Amino acid sequence: MGTTPYVIDVNEQEFQSKVLAKSYEVPVVVDFWAPWCGPCRMLGPTLEQLAEEFGGRFVLAKVNTDQNQGLAMRYGIQGIPAVKAFRNGQIVAEFVGAQPKPVVRRFIEQLLPSPEDEKLAEAQRLASQGFDERAEALFREVMEQNPDHWDGALAFASFLINRNRFDEARDVLARLPEGTPQGQRAEQLLAEITMKEQAAKGPGEAALRARLAENPDDVEARFALANLLSAQERYDEALAEFLEVVKRDRTYQDDGARKAMLAIFEKLGDEHPLTQEYRSKLAMFLYA
Repeated sequence: MGTTPYVIDVNEQEFQSKVLAKSYEVPVVVDFWAPWCGPCRMLGPTLEQLAEEFGGRFVLAKVNTDQNQGLAMRYGIQGIPAVKAFRNGQIVAEFVGAQPKPVVRRFIEQLLPSPEDEKLAEAQRLASQGFDERAEALFREVMEQNPDHWDGALAFASFLINRNRFDEARDVLARLPEGTPQGQRAEQLLAEITMKEQAAKGPGEAALRARLAENPDDVEARFALANLLSAQERYDEALAEFLEVVKRDRTYQDDGARKAMLAIFEKLGDEHPLTQEYRSKLAMFLYA
């Protein structure tokens, strides 16, 4: 069975790079099959035809279960053909047994990013390379085509915040509904805007530290110092100061210190040591 750029044979040693890592770029559909399996011989050509038809919008990885029994055990393969779709290193959809081509096509289509998602990805790529005008045009195109594209609104707001266009970012974030994951992320981005604004117009670090040396309970100075440190990406020091504000006055700036900590956690990522350390410290204080 030959391979093409869109249809590849994968063994156990290659699975990490060719399936899991690749799935962060495009969806990877894994066909667990064996040469003796009649239904596999029916389904395999259908999957291969669709892989060619979609022209690289997904990759078809074929795993011979006879030759890769460790992979078959790892993914609990009990009957074949077994098809598992991966995105971002995780299984997001699957089915077992030969299926008609229209059913398989629908399965594939549900995995693929929408045209709007592809435009957002291109906008973020352009922004990362400094092509701001072209990136902004794509962001606005997505927002005009689908005002309810909440993930797009978040991406556009982040773009604006990174360019200190805070009022425009607030207008974009205002459309996100409360009580949703996107709404919670919007609150964190609003806290980030507050940090940046207060750091820009507030007194300098030396003046703030002098105030705290005189009065450690000066929550206003401590919050301003934390914002300043965060704006300078000195997150370890910033988180320590924000935590002190939470301990001394949870209500200050509408619970602003806790929200600022959550915004930093989001920026750093769940696996960052500072996120793990200060998330634990915050939880110990809040829920003790």
